[in-house]
Amino acid sequence: MARKRKKKGLFDFKDERVPKIFGILCLFLAAYLLIAFTSYLFTWHIDQNLVLRFNWTLLGQTDLEMANWLGRLGAIVSNGFFYWGFGLSSYIVVILLVFLGMNLIRQTPLSLFWGQVRNGIILMIVLSVLFEFLFSSGFPWGGAFGDAVNTWLQAFVGTAGMIVLFITVLALLAVWSFNPNFQEMTMTSAQGDFKQFFEEKFYGRRPNARSKAKPKAEVVKKSSPRSPKKLVQPDNPGEGQIALEIKEQTAKPKALQIGEGELEIEMPKEAPKPAEAPIQIENPVPVPSKPITGSQQIDNQEPYDPTLDLRNYENPMLALLNDYSDQKFEIDREELEIKKDRIIDTLLQFKIEVTGIRAVVGPTVTLFKVKPAPGVRISKIKNLEDDIALSLSALGIRIIAPIPGEGVIGIEVPNEKKQVVSLKEVLASDDFKHSKMQLPIAFGKTIANKVFVADLAKMPHLLIAGATGQGKSVGINVVIMSILYRMHPSQVKLVLVDPKKVELFPYSKLDHHFLSFLPGSPEPITTETSKVIHTLNSLCIEMDQRYDLLKKAAARNIREYNEKFVARKLLPTKGHRFLPFIVLVIDEFADLIMTAGKEVELPIGRLAQLARAVGIHLIIATQRPSVNIITGIIKANFPARIAYKVTAKVDSRTILDAGGADQLIGRGDMLLSIGGDMVRLQCAFVDTPEVERVIDYIGGQPRYPEPHFLPEFHGDDSQHAGGGLTAADLDKKFEEAARLVVQNQHGSTSMIQRRLKLGYNRAGRIMDQMEALGIVGPSEGSKPREVLIYSEMELETYLEQIKNK
Repeated sequence: MARKRKKKGLFDFKDERVPKIFGILCLFLAAYLLIAFTSYLFTWHIDQNLVLRFNWTLLGQTDLEMANWLGRLGAIVSNGFFYWGFGLSSYIVVILLVFLGMNLIRQTPLSLFWGQVRNGIILMIVLSVLFEFLFSSGFPWGGAFGDAVNTWLQAFVGTAGMIVLFITVLALLAVWSFNPNFQEMTMTSAQGDFKQFFEEKFYGRRPNARSKAKPKAEVVKKSSPRSPKKLVQPDNPGEGQIALEIKEQTAKPKALQIGEGELEIEMPKEAPKPAEAPIQIENPVPVPSKPITGSQQIDNQEPYDPTLDLRNYENPMLALLNDYSDQKFEIDREELEIKKDRIIDTLLQFKIEVTGIRAVVGPTVTLFKVKPAPGVRISKIKNLEDDIALSLSALGIRIIAPIPGEGVIGIEVPNEKKQVVSLKEVLASDDFKHSKMQLPIAFGKTIANKVFVADLAKMPHLLIAGATGQGKSVGINVVIMSILYRMHPSQVKLVLVDPKKVELFPYSKLDHHFLSFLPGSPEPITTETSKVIHTLNSLCIEMDQRYDLLKKAAARNIREYNEKFVARKLLPTKGHRFLPFIVLVIDEFADLIMTAGKEVELPIGRLAQLARAVGIHLIIATQRPSVNIITGIIKANFPARIAYKVTAKVDSRTILDAGGADQLIGRGDMLLSIGGDMVRLQCAFVDTPEVERVIDYIGGQPRYPEPHFLPEFHGDDSQHAGGGLTAADLDKKFEEAARLVVQNQHGSTSMIQRRLKLGYNRAGRIMDQMEALGIVGPSEGSKPREVLIYSEMELETYLEQIKNK
């Protein structure tokens, strides 16, 4: 039986409209008080005698005229605040109402607002007494409160004591607000702190947890780096999941009936709304909870915190992302019944009996879990993929035979109504916000409607492939946005390569926050092939430098190294530095392979094999999942792969080493293969305007004075392998033989001998020359040599360089 819905009160504060309404009312009240207070400054001497002693009859006297711009009510309210309250400092109430209204509209947790209330009340009290002490005219500068406190203090400590008291209070407020370091303070740093303070107070930039009190690093307990690799999925289904169970009570399928109480659907009428607060950063670098003493810690200093250089940096708020909750829909139980009956009827036509069937409804696909009768061969059901698709009139039917660990066969059927999985909803989940992963990525939702989060640091590299227009670019944005929402600029740097020149260009505004690129580059996003080659080789240099640092520090990986650096066991004077993660993102890998070939593949392969331990991770995407692009070296070193919809089964096998990607339905539907597991996900959706809002929000914050540069790489584009070979040393048939090998992608001496009608010795010498020049790989016995150049265009460019050498 369906659960009984709770009766709602007058205001359901889980409804996001309610705080917005209260927020608008707060802004209206602030505007009303601002006008009334401002009018009071000019009309107080006219209205004061009329409203000095408040009486409820004043509100009903229609013949009573007031000079205040807001009439009788404006005169009464402003007189109450100014004369009987805190005087001119009552304007702080207007400011607090504005802050409260904006927080309610943005749905920021009110816990972040109480600090502003406390500071505002303290400032209002101090200013009330100060104004009454400084001014003695008839205007109520400090109100009744300021007058009473000032009169008592002057009688108690005297005028000179009052001056000393105010100076002391101002000094205390300055120390509390700025927290200056008096040992290292200079005029420049003091001015910077003063400017920073006013930016926070008047431009709404709230300091995060790292900037409060002492600038200590946040203590975060992390899981051991030796923990086994695994996919992280929440145990409990997310809000809005529908678990529809259809259990059969009879042995024969023809007698399948749904009895009362056997069909259970649990779905809230309104999905919970994600909080709008900024996601709190959990530093992936563990910091000792107690300072290390004695010989273990240098100079007995506090642990190093890399985030202090941008102590006021604030992660983006979820309010910057769109909410697609209005596109959610309730599952049609009748539709599920029809699909269930058709599946059973199709199986019965082929004499396959089942004893039970259960449906789990996801955002875009419903998984029917079928339990076959004893004695039924699984292969018979697997071969009925097309027949079931025909009976359901649906595309993208996928059969999982069997589902591991459940003893049932899965039949994935696309929903007629597809639900958008918003990035906002995914990032607001506890699985992402409270994750202890080093580089958590919120990909989207599983077929069971659970938010799926994986650790890029444990993948350790990711290959994304699929046909054009199936969601690769959105997937790359989801990965980058997950990093931006969770990490601090000091903890991760992005190296972005965009041969198409338009997909990743908006991120160029983050050059002083999250990006890393070559010194002297005109743009922070690498687009030219020659610059890509230099960037990849520069990353190899960075990798080698990091390994040298790990060797000197006796650390096995970046985690151990940073732990020692944070604990100040490693001296910067000896070349040590805090090592941020570096994530290389290549949007269109096929274009680079076609134009640069081995010059790109070799450093990519080297980084993929070695860079994981030093915190360099690769994400490459391509829309051409062919064996020429996704080579054996790439597949061997990219165990984590995402496949969006492809047009042919052979493409699915190229990406995943298994079928299934050709049966996806597109629009973000994807298969993730990692660690031997295959998970079907609906990728989260983020639109370009959302990405731009987040980028603008980050770009408008305090930034580093200089970008993070990669090591310089001085390469000669015309210099290739080949020892001292020149064009004059090559055989006259060399160019013809090279074109033949590249066209056929088959490095065989016998093919050159047969096609060009050459002797075996001459053909062998030509093959040795091609190996020396890097056109083919070394001999592998009886196997054909690997061809290292993939296109004739690349070969012609290479041959021209040899002629000009």
